[in-house]
Amino acid sequence: MSHKQRSTLLAIFHDPVSGNIHWREVESLLNHLGATIEPAHGARFRITLNRREFFVHHPHHGHEFGRGEVKHLREGLASAGVTPSSYDEAARREKEGG
Repeated sequence: MSHKQRSTLLAIFHDPVSGNIHWREVESLLNHLGATIEPAHGARFRITLNRREFFVHHPHHGHEFGRGEVKHLREGLASAGVTPSSYDEAARREKEGG
């Protein structure tokens, strides 16, 4: 995971919720995590990650997610088992070879 992707993951789970996370940063993170991103109806995208499916709304003006959409993204990632602590634990295990 790149430094920017890690920063994006931390920003998604940071409290208070950030309102300046860009779509391209989220898309990069999701691609790194192995998610499938498919256009759905309108500006919505279907995200499939770790056999979980959730939807996000592509931001319009300025390409930044609003706080409500960041919360929704956080919930979707958490339901797929991706949080900063779970990702760090998986990376540590992988580094140790087990």
